[in-house]
Amino acid sequence: MSDTAVQHPPAGRQPETGSSRATRPTGTRALAGRYAWWIVAVALVIFSAVVVLVAGTRPGYDPYGWLVWGYQAWHASLNLGGAPSWKPFTFLFTVPYSLFGHYALWLWMTTAVASSLAGSIFAGRIAYRVVATSPAGGSSSLSGSVRGSSSATGPERRSAAIAAAIFAGLALLGIQDYMHYVLSVQSDPMLVTVCLAAIDCHLSGHPRWAFVLLALASLGRPEAWPFTGLYAIWAWRTIPAMRWLIGVCLLAIAALWFGVPEITNHRPNIAGQLALKSPRELHSNKVIGTIDRFTALSYFPIELAAVVAVVIAAFKRNLVVLMLAAAAVLWVLIEIAFTLHGFPGVPRYLFEPAGVTAALAGIAVGWVLVDAPRLSAKLSGWSGIPVVVVLVASLLPGALARARTEHRDLNHERARTTEINKLAATIDAIGGYKHLRACGRPVMNVEYVSIMAWYIKLDTGYIGYRPQFELKKKYPIVLFTSLPNGWAVHSYRVRPALRASCSNLANALYVPTARHPNGVLIHR
Repeated sequence: MSDTAVQHPPAGRQPETGSSRATRPTGTRALAGRYAWWIVAVALVIFSAVVVLVAGTRPGYDPYGWLVWGYQAWHASLNLGGAPSWKPFTFLFTVPYSLFGHYALWLWMTTAVASSLAGSIFAGRIAYRVVATSPAGGSSSLSGSVRGSSSATGPERRSAAIAAAIFAGLALLGIQDYMHYVLSVQSDPMLVTVCLAAIDCHLSGHPRWAFVLLALASLGRPEAWPFTGLYAIWAWRTIPAMRWLIGVCLLAIAALWFGVPEITNHRPNIAGQLALKSPRELHSNKVIGTIDRFTALSYFPIELAAVVAVVIAAFKRNLVVLMLAAAAVLWVLIEIAFTLHGFPGVPRYLFEPAGVTAALAGIAVGWVLVDAPRLSAKLSGWSGIPVVVVLVASLLPGALARARTEHRDLNHERARTTEINKLAATIDAIGGYKHLRACGRPVMNVEYVSIMAWYIKLDTGYIGYRPQFELKKKYPIVLFTSLPNGWAVHSYRVRPALRASCSNLANALYVPTARHPNGVLIHR
């Protein structure tokens, strides 16, 4: 994972000294070395596509709504008044993906899984870089590139850095409910990756990419706005050539967050309005409750290791680690402020500082492996290994319990996928989405509203989500009721001119039978 640049003599010439020097790799090896991370990216996308197919899950409520946004945007009928809450980040993907019709679903799922899993790579890169490049003492610069400083890295430090990277990557994937949100293709794990990638780009000496990634994170979570603003101030003063980029990105953030809602709904702050009065809002002490939600995301040994990393960084005067810890604390404080304002502050909004905690824990592992032998001349080079083994062993019971929980959740999500597929089959069996829309307003339980909107190509606000309320109204509706093995469909108050054509929607069931195990429409 090191970006070390090794100097070689020109091709065809012998080294000026008699010492043996590594020659430049040629052929396939040179090509693989040059495009190593591109190869990793392609492999990750392919792996993610396989995961999507094998897992057999479908998106959660919000992602279906985002896909609806993309379709509606191209048809100039975008309406953000219904759920989910407006997030420009996902809009950047679902709009172009909607050009591919129903394949937009699979494109989004693969993109979400691949970018979410990439977070473990960036957490590992951060841990590797800090361990491989941090000196035994003295300060470590925050603003400068650290590339190439690992050229003096010995085999022991390199091995410790690799161990740190592996630990950090696995710790990230072990965040509570993380894999649930990965497989339900939510945007929160994607934003963790974006934030960690921004950190990695800065440490790699790519401030422009770091700022663009921070701006991208700001399109997904308002908690990222202060970080983007602070980085913009630093870059504006330090790198004048970036000023045009800073201006464009800040303008894009404002236009997408507030301009699009103003154009579509004349409510520029619609995202904040929808986020208020959430049923998941904390009703206990909001400060303590938010902190509890954050600490519950990671195992206690990982959090303890992160604290150890901060303590060691204070002795080393390592500004990189200290600033990473400060950023994680600041994110939690911002979330507390949002919670006090009335926003829900759900745990997934704290995934980003939990991801930084995972990277810090990995750094602690690497530093223990490197620095433990230096504490005493009596300690051998492997004296830090028992400490790391104890740390890993302490994580195993919790990891196994979480794995069992994720397995149960996967079975639940697969059952939900079966129900979603049967809903699509039901719509086709009754004559398609256009026929359904002509017969009345679809009504169903709220958990399936965005899914129905995606299938019938309408905004989520058009779908009724309160069956008992809708039954008392005077307009035509088509009520969908989920059954253990299918769907029940019943039309109400159909217009006289359409009663004949819509008769197949009266008292219909889509359920499996002996002759049709996959389901068939039955009229009662």
